[in-house]
Amino acid sequence: MTAKEDKKKIDDEILKKFKDSAEEIIETIEKKQNPKIKIPLRGLTNVYFDEKDKMIKLGDKQQTRTFFNIGQARKFMQTFLIASALKELIESGKTTSIRDVYYRTKHTIANTTESTFEDQIESDPIIEDIEVGFDALREELHLFASTRGAVVGEITIVDSGDTIDLRKMGSGGWAVPSIVEPEVVQFKDCTAEFILFIEKDAVWRRFNEDKFWRKHKCIIAHGQGVPPRGVRRLIRRLSDELNLPVYVLVDADPYGLYIYSVIKQGSINLAYESMRMAIPKARFIGLSVFDYAKYKLPKDVTIKLAEIDKKRISEILKYPWFQKKDWQAELKEMLRLGFKLELEALSAKNVSFITEKYLPDKLAKKEWLE
Repeated sequence: MTAKEDKKKIDDEILKKFKDSAEEIIETIEKKQNPKIKIPLRGLTNVYFDEKDKMIKLGDKQQTRTFFNIGQARKFMQTFLIASALKELIESGKTTSIRDVYYRTKHTIANTTESTFEDQIESDPIIEDIEVGFDALREELHLFASTRGAVVGEITIVDSGDTIDLRKMGSGGWAVPSIVEPEVVQFKDCTAEFILFIEKDAVWRRFNEDKFWRKHKCIIAHGQGVPPRGVRRLIRRLSDELNLPVYVLVDADPYGLYIYSVIKQGSINLAYESMRMAIPKARFIGLSVFDYAKYKLPKDVTIKLAEIDKKRISEILKYPWFQKKDWQAELKEMLRLGFKLELEALSAKNVSFITEKYLPDKLAKKEWLE
């Protein structure tokens, strides 16, 4: 089946789900009954850590949204209003932003002064409801987000029919789109042996300029902090489809550990998409607080932990996926030392220390945490 045929198949499946749901509502109304829809409950009360699959998942609790309920009627209307807009979008074969969907569905209800939406803060959660309720990625609903993140390395891809050699992307790399599903992006001619995700754009640029990916036959990616959906999904696909190990390089601080956690286990906000985004086999390759003494870094590069950092570390210590002995040692050492480190601290050795000594050593000696 071609990429175009795959895309049409997915579109047809989603449109059928929309049609079936609408017909069920109409049938209920014709029976003079209260129309209702059931949507999986998103939030902390319905999220759990699956020990077997090693990822955060959504539970089976559901919320019921009815029309003849003064507290639910507005959201009931908004749900079908946005579903209708998405249906038209899919049928047109075009994509748009969630901001555009908000404007397309925002209007004053006839013969009232009531607006369908007061702000995008109302429409965004409805899109997520539809996403989880109809078991469809937002990208499969023809919605895209702003491009954030870049990739270069030993692979050629096909993006919307255009062949792109990621070995020849200059200093900026290939900007990762939010929609990277197989019907849009295909992988060709891969000679990479692993994927390296780097937290920061600035550090990623050092790796790209030093051609680390060429010397070590890999793919390097960044997401400007917490990677957006497109970057996470792309790395997951590369790992699954090409059987490539994933290494994560982040700051030695609570935020860096959160980024690693999101890549490996998934996030609470997107628990319903963990099966397609989380990478349980991802490995943490640094930065470690133990690297401070190991590489004899100067005290000037340390950053004192704030009280909020200490509180966050104490919380992370209790997470089930950080219960391994080595992780407990890492977190407790950070608290004991009372400071955190940024990746740029390694530049105190020399500007290319991180690409020429630090990472090569870690990879060679298999010094990573899982």
